[in-house]
Amino acid sequence: MHQYDNPVISGFHPDPSVCRVGDDYYLVCSSFEYFPGLPLFHSKDLVHWEQIGNVLDRPGQLPLPLPGAKASGGLYAPTIRHHDGRYWVINTNVDGGGNFIVSAERPEGPWSDPVWIDLSGIDPDLAWEEDGTCWCAFSGPRGGVNMARIDPVQGKVLEGPFPTWSGSGLKYPEAPHLYRIGAWWYLLIAEGGTERGHSVSMARSRSPRGPWEAAPANPLLSHSGTARTIQNTGHADLVEAVDGSWWMVLLGVRPRGFTPDVHVLGRETFLTPVEWGPDGWPVVAPVPERHAAPGGAWHPVAAPPARDNFDGPALAPHWISPFARPEDSWSLTERPGSLVLRATGPTLDRPGYTFVGRRQQHHDCRVTALIDPGTGRGGLCVRLDEAHHYEVETGAGEASVVARIGPLRQTVARLPVPPGPLRLTVTCRTSGLVPASPELTDGGTTEPDTLAFWLGDPDAPDSRPLAELDGRYLSTEVACGFTGRVIGMYATEGTVAFDWFEYVPASTPPA
Repeated sequence: MHQYDNPVISGFHPDPSVCRVGDDYYLVCSSFEYFPGLPLFHSKDLVHWEQIGNVLDRPGQLPLPLPGAKASGGLYAPTIRHHDGRYWVINTNVDGGGNFIVSAERPEGPWSDPVWIDLSGIDPDLAWEEDGTCWCAFSGPRGGVNMARIDPVQGKVLEGPFPTWSGSGLKYPEAPHLYRIGAWWYLLIAEGGTERGHSVSMARSRSPRGPWEAAPANPLLSHSGTARTIQNTGHADLVEAVDGSWWMVLLGVRPRGFTPDVHVLGRETFLTPVEWGPDGWPVVAPVPERHAAPGGAWHPVAAPPARDNFDGPALAPHWISPFARPEDSWSLTERPGSLVLRATGPTLDRPGYTFVGRRQQHHDCRVTALIDPGTGRGGLCVRLDEAHHYEVETGAGEASVVARIGPLRQTVARLPVPPGPLRLTVTCRTSGLVPASPELTDGGTTEPDTLAFWLGDPDAPDSRPLAELDGRYLSTEVACGFTGRVIGMYATEGTVAFDWFEYVPASTPPA
């Protein structure tokens, strides 16, 4: 029997929603301030996922930059469903416009322009009755879960909204998903907040209008107060597998370090089995680190190439940019075989800069890029938001490492370099940690990981280490917010060319 490891989609991929169409599974996640928005994945076995695009991938679908978007703003909690031969995604732009629906004949797209719905709240869901009646459950603006009958094509509210079941009494009842299973309608929600108290609860009714009966075992799933390495479990969606088994996708985190523990990769997508009890209620297993996979075919997918040489006609779908990616800020044709970035802002401390990155998906990894700064300035950045980021950059004959932590910004290393292309490297490692302060040599607080910055390749004899920085300051618990680390390339002066970018998971970090 095949085994799978959690998470099934690592790195900053929160709020997963899944649907099955025949033998295929499709999953979307939140993307917040990043564009393209709402990463879309395909799988044949619920375990191996391949990103096949982004639901919102062109400027015409949403105004760019996202209106008023800020770090951890933007696009929250999508739901994906298949009905009447079309794929539907409903979502919230919390920084402008509210709730909207897009649809497509094929999951690869093209997806339609948004149809806006006059419903105030977040985390919207779609469910259909057999006669075509469409229901939208969502988290209301004053708390609690609401329900409305809508026309998803026109975006009209036909009935409601009206309050429905809102959990067992824990804070922030949200993330509703409505299902018709057998003779019952089931309402699955998250409550307890998206931190350590996150949990999954359920109620059922004979009608979407209620009345609702709460599951006697609520919450059905929570790792709160446990010693499990996976925490913050919640914001779930159910799916019936091809073999008839039931599964739950949900978000969780993998905290590291000394108490209170911090997580740096963001909220990730996990998979756990579900059984149905004789009383008609689901029994959800604690989220395992490793478990027997769903029965049926096993379909591993190839990982994206470690190195992107930027020789294709378009950027791969995993490349993202905060707030926007203006067409005049980047080019794959200006210097064929390179990604050329043109500065649109002088600093990474305020929105409006040029940055193209990818999610950090492994606690131990190495990122290297070959950069030609010309007369400009740019480099590699590890980003959580405008107030929490580290970068190694080059320009004006010098390489430097800059740390921005809250209100403090400091250049922590400088080194003269010759003109022309050079390699810059960032390593993230969890082994061989050093005390956070030199005097803390016994029992001191240690960081969850160490970020090291290099001129050259760390494995090469002529490489030059520049600086090592504490990883906890680029964690959600320090920076706050809903996202995880994104590592990428940027330009803050002039025009900068990147010949290639390489991301390598490292089970044994370079010495």
